[in-house]
Amino acid sequence: MKLLIVEDEPKTGDYLQQGLREAGFAVELTTTGPDGLHLALEGDHDLLILDVMLPGLNGWQLLQRLREQGRKVPVLFLSARDQVEDRVKGLELGADDYLVKPFSFAELLARVRTIVRRGRSGVETTVLRVADLELDLLRRRVSRGGKRIDLTAKEFGLLELLLLRQGEVLPRSLIASQVWDMNFDSDTNVIEVAVRRLRAKIDDGFEPKLIQTVRGMGYVLELPQS
Repeated sequence: MKLLIVEDEPKTGDYLQQGLREAGFAVELTTTGPDGLHLALEGDHDLLILDVMLPGLNGWQLLQRLREQGRKVPVLFLSARDQVEDRVKGLELGADDYLVKPFSFAELLARVRTIVRRGRSGVETTVLRVADLELDLLRRRVSRGGKRIDLTAKEFGLLELLLLRQGEVLPRSLIASQVWDMNFDSDTNVIEVAVRRLRAKIDDGFEPKLIQTVRGMGYVLELPQS
């Protein structure tokens, strides 16, 4: 999957590029509207992530030019502009989603993956499942075996990441950066505590056990081999 980020704030752009590359995407980054338009027209991207306020050509103008050229590539806007009319304008111009800064990387990643899946299949997948565990991205609800499970915002983000990367062993550093938006500190046990609490809610009292610890490597959510 190939993404293009057009973001003129260097720290934000580098942060997004690094995080999305760690999540398995090929990522291009540019900082101006004209350069973004050129790359978007010449490249074959699965998703564009656009800031609204860009030098030379703002995000709305960039998207309008793309649509006028017949390019239907999905677009996710990132902006500090949080007025309803700004969101409506972006969506009316043909954007697929609009995320207000500041944002959680876990939420951004979930939206990116949802848009990319929808682009591939033509159908939006909003419920993640494994065995009898379900996570509803839109309603922000989790259930197992039909039983509603209440999670904190961080627990929900952690479970969402594990489900999106189902079957992959996720190192603590990746979990820290994408759920907590922080660099991993080996002296802290915040990840272990969060996983333990999440496991108590979705695995205790249920079979099979879904969250596995891979010693020395990290955590994985998957159906155990029979």
